[in-house]
Amino acid sequence: MRFASFETDGRATYGVVGSDGRHTPVPAAFQARHADLKAAIAANALGELNGLAGPSLAPEQVRLLPVIPNPGKLICVGLNYKSHVAETKRADSEHPSLFLRFNDSLAAHGDTVLRPAFSDRFDWEGELAFVIGQGGRHIAKEDAFEHIAGYACFNDVSVRDWQKHTHQFTPGKNFPGTGPFGPWLATRDEVPDVTKLQLETRVNGQVMQHASVGDLIFDIPTIVAYISRFTPLSPGDVIATGTPGGVGDRREPPLYMKEGDVVEVEITGLGILRNPIGVTA
Repeated sequence: MRFASFETDGRATYGVVGSDGRHTPVPAAFQARHADLKAAIAANALGELNGLAGPSLAPEQVRLLPVIPNPGKLICVGLNYKSHVAETKRADSEHPSLFLRFNDSLAAHGDTVLRPAFSDRFDWEGELAFVIGQGGRHIAKEDAFEHIAGYACFNDVSVRDWQKHTHQFTPGKNFPGTGPFGPWLATRDEVPDVTKLQLETRVNGQVMQHASVGDLIFDIPTIVAYISRFTPLSPGDVIATGTPGGVGDRREPPLYMKEGDVVEVEITGLGILRNPIGVTA
């Protein structure tokens, strides 16, 4: 099944996304019990929506929200494809490189992602993200997939000069609305082998990144096991798995996104996450 968070008539809700792209909101009684998609995941209630009927909405009738607008944790893995490590000229790491995003850095499919006017080094990073379904601590690798609710596209848009002010990534990764996440969440049963997924990032239709998720240096079980050793994972937590080579900052000459550009992240079976680029003060 596919789920999305969205607004309709000014009201935040969530529901099932059909193969035709239409959105069926959850019934009012269901939302009264489970206020948002994170709450429904935590209650293990998504299965109750199998075969959900009722009035559906065309894409133009909804305003999408980030798949999980309110994760308790939003953890990103950096330097997790050999091709990206090579282009950054960094040494291999024994453990996953992690950084955090704030919730207000998230954006939805279709949102205009705003480049700060004081920086012209605005870069794309197409990624696979997954959402925790069953929480836990000290999760074994062999049990990791049982703790995953589903998968979605993510774009870890980066303000490169601010990212590189120091060795800490936080500023360049947390400008408001610079982390598009969507358009929907595909439940784990829809992705029988995540290593077979293909990821592609395009800017104005030109392919910038293309890789297999199977090329991750630290695979999903390793990521789940490692993170859950130092912090408990909770339902609705979001983990972005890293970007492959092909970012604009490492091209010769460098290439960055500018106002009027359109960036797309497409992953097999997870749809196309599309966002125009704007500018803000």
